[in-house]
Amino acid sequence: MFTISLLSPKTAIVTGGTGAIGQAIARQLAEKGYRVTITARNEQKAQSTVSGIIRATGNQNVSYLLADLSRKKEIDALASNWNEPLDLLVNNAAIAPRKREETPEGIEMQLAVNVLSYFRMIQVFTPFLKQAVGARVVNVASYWAGDLDIDDLECRRRRYDNDMIYRQSKQADRMLTVAFAEKLKEHGITVNACHPGDVNSTLSNSLGFGGHQSPDQGADTPVYVATAPKLEGVTGKYFERRQQVPCSFANNKELIGRLFEACEKY
Repeated sequence: MFTISLLSPKTAIVTGGTGAIGQAIARQLAEKGYRVTITARNEQKAQSTVSGIIRATGNQNVSYLLADLSRKKEIDALASNWNEPLDLLVNNAAIAPRKREETPEGIEMQLAVNVLSYFRMIQVFTPFLKQAVGARVVNVASYWAGDLDIDDLECRRRRYDNDMIYRQSKQADRMLTVAFAEKLKEHGITVNACHPGDVNSTLSNSLGFGGHQSPDQGADTPVYVATAPKLEGVTGKYFERRQQVPCSFANNKELIGRLFEACEKY
């Protein structure tokens, strides 16, 4: 059952909320008493997920918003329909199509969802994060990260390999975490990244992997980073298994700046 608080419940948005890890993150937050909104593309899956979380936790404050996070205009619409302080944003949505795909705007799909949706969600929801006290952003990244080519973010020059481009996207998420942490710290907003557990999911299957951990184990570190009192004020860091781990991408300030500027242009 969820934790009962005499204070107004904290609000949270979890993107990719119908996936294996996203569902578990949303449910664990609901258990802690958060008012949770998941984003999803499929309304039937969203309804089923929300109903399941409410049944499991007894927390009635669980809802969904429909949006295709590969589309800038749909992310903008999410923010335009939001009208309250936001305590927590968990960027969790991710895909890894085996063949190269593009959005209707012509943007490579992994860049659009795995990177630009994180970037855009933080940007458009910053005004609402500022309204909360001690707001947090958690970017679900991965230890499976690398291969970033700042001059070929959409894999137009390289041969498309979904594993390589997924690794690139997760490196980008970890680097953008550092950039946003610096930009938002004056507002009391912390931004951290983490590797979730290794869960058998649609995403892992797309990459040719299985997974040896349950969804709840996969959600454990993201939820820890999102809620642990001891992490109040900690920002710009990367976590695995509830432990802060040095990020090999965090010190390349020049590349981080170039990546941020590239994302701004989309």
